[in-house]
Formats: sequence, C-alpha cells, structure tokens
Amino acid sequence: MADSSAIVAFFLREEGWTELSKYMTMTVSVDHVIKEFYNAVWKAVTIKRISVEEVPRVLALFKDYVKRNMELRREEEHVDKALEIALENGITIYDALFIALALHEKGQLLTLDDKQRHASKRLGIMTIP
Repeated sequence: MADSSAIVAFFLREEGWTELSKYMTMTVSVDHVIKEFYNAVWKAVTIKRISVEEVPRVLALFKDYVKRNMELRREEEHVDKALEIALENGITIYDALFIALALHEKGQLLTLDDKQRHASKRLGIMTIP
C-alpha cells in the first residue's frame, strides 16, 4: 500500500524520492490519493516549488502511473475503520484511510509520514521505507 506522502514525494521529486523508486513498480492505494496528489500539486505551485508550466507534465506522468502501476481501492469501503483508527491514534481520517487499507489487505504501508508510521506500527502494520 502506498500513501499520498510517498506518492507526492516521488512525483514531485522531494528529498529522498529516488529511494522510493524501488517501491513504486506496482502500488495499491485508496482512491483518495488522487485528491491528495492534486492538492499537493496545487500547493507546490502556490509555494513556488514548481511552476504552472510544469503542472501538465507532472499530471501526465501521474495519470500514466495510476493507469499502469496502481490499483485503487474505494475509500468508502475503508472509511468506518479509518475513523476508528483516526480517533484511537490522533491522526487525520485522510492518513487513517491508508492504514485501514493496509490492515484490510494485510500488507505493508509505504509512507514518509511519522505519525502515520507510528500509528501503523501500533496496529502491527510494517511500514517502508
């Protein structure tokens, strides 16, 4: 499973993005990752990390990746468990969705988010990197 922190870091080439490449061959995520990715692109433009002119290229790469290398799961199927996780661990529902998916799929979670990593470990989910 891959969360938005890892996906965003990889496509926006944030610090450590090359280390993520070995995990990006095929990923599974909740469909919410699409909204979070687009929001991250908006933010990157707003804080001038990337230019408006770069947006079409970034989005084309991301869309192609989603089509070829990512399986999306419906967030509605995991939102109840995510709320439980969020309340028990003091994290956002958005972050908890990825943990709920990892629990359901009995898989590892690719994340760069420390709070999410801590909550995942508390629930017995291995995190990478």
